Amino acid sequence: MKKFTILMLCIVTLGLASCKKETLVQTPNTILTVVRDVPTSAWALSNDGKTYTAEISVADIDQYHIDNEGTLVYISYNNGASYIALPFVYNIDAFSYEVYRGGVAIDVQSADFQLQPRRPTSSVRVKIVLVGNDF
Repeated sequence: MKKFTILMLCIVTLGLASCKKETLVQTPNTILTVVRDVPTSAWALSNDGKTYTAEISVADIDQYHIDNEGTLVYISYNNGASYIALPFVYNIDAFSYEVYRGGVAIDVQSADFQLQPRRPTSSVRVKIVLVGNDF
């Protein structure tokens, strides 16, 4: 009889312990979209010849944004008719980006590091989406 009482007491204790109510308050995110055209002359080759980089100035990116918020980058080769999310690999070229205070740098590298990457041959449109609490 004692075993049954102890078993029932354990079940009731576990049942009551699992009924904890939490209230989560979420603040809605705001989104800021920046669209810039990057000309072919903006792509600079690194000293080792393995990376083309284009830097795009975005004044809304500060240290708080880097530490607490999010950045998405998309690139378009057809004037914004369609966009490809970075990072991606196309025809042995790997596209990636880095977010820093005051801007975004887009890198093009050879995916296998055996060939020099190709610089974009025409102007590309870049869409930068900042997701945060308040802008």
